[in-house]
Amino acid sequence: MFPSISLAQEIGLAVLLVAALVWVLGLGHMLWDSRFHHPEPDACEGLPVIPSQRTAAGHPMESVELTEAEQEAFAGLIRTIPLH
Repeated sequence: MFPSISLAQEIGLAVLLVAALVWVLGLGHMLWDSRFHHPEPDACEGLPVIPSQRTAAGHPMESVELTEAEQEAFAGLIRTIPLH
């Protein structure tokens, strides 16, 4: 094939080219399949791994009692948020 390289180098080059061709074909096949894949409508209804929201009475560490000054500060902070 090439007069300046040995037979082992030619075999290695051929194997490398075949591996690159297989990789490119596999990548193209993967991209082609993902381009036309449409999930079923029922597949995106909810995620079963996320637990449902617990109520405030679920655990005593999940609620904080605010003092009167903290409640007033929080109310003042909420009033500064623009509604538009």
